[in-house]
Amino acid sequence: MNSSLERYTERVEQYASRFSRFPLFLDVTMVLALIGCAFFGTQLSFPGVVRPDTGKSLEVLLGLSCFVLLKYRTHTRTVVVVVAGVTIAAIARGYLLTPMLLAPLLAAMYWLAVLCDRRTVRLYALVVTVALLTVNLFSDGMRDLSPVLTVIGPVFWMALPLVGGSLARLRGDYLEAVKARAEHAERTREEEARLRVTEERMRIARELHDVVAHHLALANAQAGTAAHLSRSNPEQSRKILDDLTGTTSAALRELKATLGLLRQDDRPKGEGLEPAPGLARLPELIDSYRSAGLEVVVHQEGVRRPLTPGVDLTAYRIVQEALTNVAKHAPERAAHVGFTYADSRLLITVSNDGPATAVAGTSGGFGLRGMRERAQSIGGDLCAGPRPEGGFEVTTALPLQPSAAVEGESP
Repeated sequence: MNSSLERYTERVEQYASRFSRFPLFLDVTMVLALIGCAFFGTQLSFPGVVRPDTGKSLEVLLGLSCFVLLKYRTHTRTVVVVVAGVTIAAIARGYLLTPMLLAPLLAAMYWLAVLCDRRTVRLYALVVTVALLTVNLFSDGMRDLSPVLTVIGPVFWMALPLVGGSLARLRGDYLEAVKARAEHAERTREEEARLRVTEERMRIARELHDVVAHHLALANAQAGTAAHLSRSNPEQSRKILDDLTGTTSAALRELKATLGLLRQDDRPKGEGLEPAPGLARLPELIDSYRSAGLEVVVHQEGVRRPLTPGVDLTAYRIVQEALTNVAKHAPERAAHVGFTYADSRLLITVSNDGPATAVAGTSGGFGLRGMRERAQSIGGDLCAGPRPEGGFEVTTALPLQPSAAVEGESP
């Protein structure tokens, strides 16, 4: 039963959507059908009851009132008033109140329920129904019926278009709401996709900056030191050149791993890529700077805690970038790296001695900006600036256990 009703409803909707492209044709067809119904309704009467003699003028007026329905979209209330007035006049002259005679009025009430607000629908429905009942009780065409049937008939027939129109309006509102939600969801998906693309571009840009800036600065420092020692200490110069080969090889590996994230192939996730660096590789990082002539002193306070991958990578990259800035800009070839493990945060300081000279990133560069973005992406913060006693210091506080939402967005 339900499946048959659903098939019937779908078929009606298909035909309705097909013909809805020709609204004028539908309206004219409806008006002609209503004229036929109204004319047929004027020919009905009870046996033995003589139809009223109106000289056909009222029948013509009833037919003409159907043409007013062509304006139901723009003048809905006026259409109801005109059609209701002509119909009530016909019943008052003695025509039998039948669904055929009421057809134009039922159509007008249906469109009133579809297009107007509920308060207007209730008001017009009450007035029209009371007028019909009043006229019908005293009509000559209904004198053989009991008052109960005289009342039930108009109320029943007037309720049908009102209920149908209300359901149609609710369905239309529901479809509009579904369409609006779908459009909003589509816009939200597009905005979220654009946001994710932007975040991914920034993340990759930070990785490329850290890899390229670190290794190029280190290679430059090693090459400069080797050139300086080439005559006075050839053995040390050759050792530094050997380290330079390792530096360039490491740069190529990290660059390949970073760019590998952009490749679209059929390999399993992470296959062929090096794991993200962390503080476990800090000794290797410190040795690379020492080979370039930068003395790095590392000290730790508190008990070392395990770090999540996002915090571990962020801490490594911040130390790496800060030491790169020291190697590039600090006149003193010495740096201090400190780790302090507190209850819930890891405090990292990277500083150098000497005059208060700004390093890369404080004047429009990307070094300090990238470090600050990394720290903020996992719920931390970063401060950088000259030290009162001289030199420059970078201080960052990172959460030991960031929330799942922040961790998922970490670089």
